[in-house]
Amino acid sequence: LAAALACAAAGLAAAARREYKVGDKVPLWASRVGPFNNPSETYEYYRLPFCRPPKIETRLLTLGEVLESHRLVNTLFDLSFRTDRDFEALCGKRELTAQEVRKFRDAIDADYYFQMFYDDLPLWGFIGKSEEEGGQLRHKLFTHFHFDIAFNGDKVIEINVSTDPARTVDISAGVELPEVEFSYSVKWKASNIAYGDRMQKYTRYSFLPQHLEIHWFSII
Repeated sequence: LAAALACAAAGLAAAARREYKVGDKVPLWASRVGPFNNPSETYEYYRLPFCRPPKIETRLLTLGEVLESHRLVNTLFDLSFRTDRDFEALCGKRELTAQEVRKFRDAIDADYYFQMFYDDLPLWGFIGKSEEEGGQLRHKLFTHFHFDIAFNGDKVIEINVSTDPARTVDISAGVELPEVEFSYSVKWKASNIAYGDRMQKYTRYSFLPQHLEIHWFSII
């Protein structure tokens, strides 16, 4: 595992240096989903019924990404360089089927997280949450994702994703099939961090998904 992580870090560090102009398209690639407590168990991102593009495209992987079992596929998120977005719908409102609800509920029970890459920077987020309400266990699906992205000049420096606890859909057992609308927002900010130092924060953790837990509790 340590060797695989070392290769992954090397692959990220060796990624092509990219320069962007305001409004340039910067793809957000989805990698995988899986239970947080068992990082070795991972599945392709669209195993869960997220909004998906009409045509699924894959990105060529580095050796480190192959060893880490990444499967990079395109998404519908538009995170154009230095372009703020207050609210964008991904694929419109739709009613989930019973099978789709079951998949999301099972994922929440297993504390599933997702992993993505943006300009070769990794980011993680949770699928949803379960909590006690009135003595019953409720399953809440996160439907809105907010991206905070930092830049220095014409380069991407940092990206984080958080969820809006006020924008969830109840997919608990016994609830009528819900109508959902997946959405996102984007906020850019300037950073003084040099492009060559942008990977340093990931070296603080011996296992990358632990950063998800730290970032999650810093939000709530």
